[in-house]
Amino acid sequence: MEGGALALPHFRSRVGIGSPILLSADPGAARRSSGASGRSRVSRVNPGAYPRSAGRGRTWKRDSPEAPPRRSGITRVPNHSPEMPTERAGRTKVSNVNLEVSHHRAVAAVRLLRIEKGKAFVDLLNEKGNSSGENEMSYVERTLGFSIRCLDNRDIRLVTVIVAGTVRWKRYLDYLIMSLCSEEKVFREMEPLLLQILRIGFFEILKLNVPAYAAVDENVRLAKVALRPGAGNLVNAILRKLLLLKEANSLPLPKIEGDDRAQARALSIIYSHPVWMVRRWIRFLGKEEALKLMKWNNSDPHFSIRVNTANGYTRADLIDRLESLQVHYEKSTMDEFVRIQEGMQNYLNLFHVQTVLQAGLLKEGMCAVQDESAGKFPCLSDSGTSHLSKHLILMLRHEESIVGLVVSVVDPQPGETIIDCCAAPGGKTLFMAARLSGQGKIWALDINKGRLRILMEAAKLHNLDAMISDIHADLRLYAKETTATFDKVLLDAPCSGLGVLSKRADLRWNRQFEDLEELMCLQDELLDSASMLVKPGGILVYSTCSIDPEENEHRIAAFVQRHPDFVLQSVHGYVPAEFVTDEGFYSSSPTKHSIDGAFAARLVRSVL
Repeated sequence: MEGGALALPHFRSRVGIGSPILLSADPGAARRSSGASGRSRVSRVNPGAYPRSAGRGRTWKRDSPEAPPRRSGITRVPNHSPEMPTERAGRTKVSNVNLEVSHHRAVAAVRLLRIEKGKAFVDLLNEKGNSSGENEMSYVERTLGFSIRCLDNRDIRLVTVIVAGTVRWKRYLDYLIMSLCSEEKVFREMEPLLLQILRIGFFEILKLNVPAYAAVDENVRLAKVALRPGAGNLVNAILRKLLLLKEANSLPLPKIEGDDRAQARALSIIYSHPVWMVRRWIRFLGKEEALKLMKWNNSDPHFSIRVNTANGYTRADLIDRLESLQVHYEKSTMDEFVRIQEGMQNYLNLFHVQTVLQAGLLKEGMCAVQDESAGKFPCLSDSGTSHLSKHLILMLRHEESIVGLVVSVVDPQPGETIIDCCAAPGGKTLFMAARLSGQGKIWALDINKGRLRILMEAAKLHNLDAMISDIHADLRLYAKETTATFDKVLLDAPCSGLGVLSKRADLRWNRQFEDLEELMCLQDELLDSASMLVKPGGILVYSTCSIDPEENEHRIAAFVQRHPDFVLQSVHGYVPAEFVTDEGFYSSSPTKHSIDGAFAARLVRSVL
């Protein structure tokens, strides 16, 4: 688990402390049903509140996530054509494809519902809208009660843009929605699907500048078909009220006034971040830097492509291919990297990344879509690519600071033995192996067997598999059981991920203040274990994708106190001077360097 903005249970699954968070379907039906079997009736209750009854005297009850989809009584599902036959359990099922609603908005609404329940990721939308098996189309049918056509590449990009943006701006959008409801109770008791549709409409109007008629009409139609006419009327009224306020430049946003707590609350709404993050950044960075950081986190992320020199390619070769594909780029200060620049879609630069994928550059082994900073690949979708290509994209998570610059801190040299202690998905592992020029050995250790397997497939694609061996283990147990030591040990530790929030739209809402204490304890344990693997005179590199000093400088200070046989060595000479702190650490800052935040420390073990 390379880099650590991953869920802690991923690391603990071997020792029984928790269980991994799985990407699984949420078949819970968010649609509202009413009426007797075979009938369709319109609820007459307040369209913004939960209906108190449905049908003939029966109490309305939200569908359980485990409940099977209802087969009758679905409200306002029109009889559409054409019919789509599907095979299920040996029987032929005929599904009605709804041609009235906006299909990408329907998928986005269902995905937002599943994200809210922790059953899906923001940035993972696979081939033709599927996540695995039947997937996205099936989720939509089970949730809304009707089918939609398969999504094309443009639709998939739109879903990704809308979902990521809506999640990123959730607190801001919810504040405005609540302000425009007739009373707060209407918002508090709003049906989950209705809320997602409103969030989509608000995001399209305020952040995507979608034409007003399209944003209103399409979301109203979706609410009417997926819920009931009254819900569509409510969406229509609120969105039109929003348009009037936007045109008059009088959105009802909170004023930044009062004591520190009150100001932090207002800023958390305006910039859509948790209050605890805002207060913490103001404390450590000051108000001005905190505002710059939040603006960065809400901006469109940029990504880099690393040329695979192990396969004999040069950056000039990669640039020639990019120009032939009309992909906008700029050269990085690091020789192996090209940064994908403007002309992309709003989130994850999907258009040009997909162009790179579909042109086969990854499958050819010419390059890896990977950040110069961290070497983690984000989950992007590409129609028709293999799971390995998707994994290579997954390795793209950060910017110039972490893969390229952290690997520079490690400084792999031909003939060395190196262990990457939290290796998957493998960005740093592959880059370090490429730096060894065919001489030396790298061991990739990770607790996740499946991710290790894909890492090794990626190594084979990059012609580096002879230099990399995988170890499936919990680092803490492995360090106690092995007698092996290495020239260099890299620990890219699990962390809060506070340096990469621009690329992780949902991470800000999935992190709690209490997580930091738990993560710091884990980081200390892993550092202690990693230190046992370092040869006398060898190097230990500790890195994170966090900008929080308690996960970074404070962890190293505590480690050196526990392990006096390790001495901090300055990273000066290994990375550009602008990234070297007064204490000799590597540190990148979004507000200072316009790249993702990351940290690294280089420690030398004494010979005696």
